[in-house]
Amino acid sequence: MRPWLLLIFVAVLLVGGILWARTRKRARRQEVREQPFPAAWHEILLRTFPLYARLPGPDQDRLHGLVQVFLAEKNVEGCGGLELTDEIRVTIAAQACVLLLRLDDANYFADLRSILVYPSTVVPVYARTHGHGALVEEAEPVLGQSWEHGTVILAWDSVKRGSAIPDDGRNVTFHEFAHQLDQETGEADGTPYLYSPSALREWSAVMGEHYIALRSAVQGGRKTFLDDYGATNPAEFFAVATEFFFEKPLQLQRKHPDLYRELAEYYGQDPASWPAKS
Repeated sequence: MRPWLLLIFVAVLLVGGILWARTRKRARRQEVREQPFPAAWHEILLRTFPLYARLPGPDQDRLHGLVQVFLAEKNVEGCGGLELTDEIRVTIAAQACVLLLRLDDANYFADLRSILVYPSTVVPVYARTHGHGALVEEAEPVLGQSWEHGTVILAWDSVKRGSAIPDDGRNVTFHEFAHQLDQETGEADGTPYLYSPSALREWSAVMGEHYIALRSAVQGGRKTFLDDYGATNPAEFFAVATEFFFEKPLQLQRKHPDLYRELAEYYGQDPASWPAKS
């Protein structure tokens, strides 16, 4: 066989293999989504995640399927002595999957492999280089982290608190999984995958303007509506804005309407229209 024919043959095999794998994955996911949602999981969501009850009926049904696929594909691991339960797994999965509800062709956080859950605040150790090439270890307490290579770390007490109080603009699960969406395009920079150049231009203009305004307000010691942690960098701004979009949608829509519209366009959701909490 001529070399160029061999190359074409190999290319066809590779493309065919990729398409077959994608078809099989879609079929497996469809099978999982069609399984009845466990009644015990429904009770968990009603008890631990008040925002769930505010979702429109079709979104609740879609969330059930997303949660089932998420838990079938991701490894949720208890760490630091935490005994893993369905309450932990389902509460985390549901909050993460709220972000995916209306994203086109939701890929279930494709790069994510593991969610490591600790009982409370995590204190990871970092190795950093400080002047003259000296390597120094530093410890910093965190409520959660999102790594670029397939891992999210969460503190269960913070997850519970963020889930149980759905209107304070603080939800560590929303925050860290927003980072996962951001990191799907590479290094976290505050810009998740967008479908067109015009969408990217609009996103950059709106998010950039609000990030700069928040940063300026924080540096000037002025009171801000958005959490001042969002002034850290554009990636943290997107994550903080996501928390407020789902937890304080009416206030965000009133105070920063263009920011709300941009997030609503990206997520395909309108939390400001959801029924008020009972």
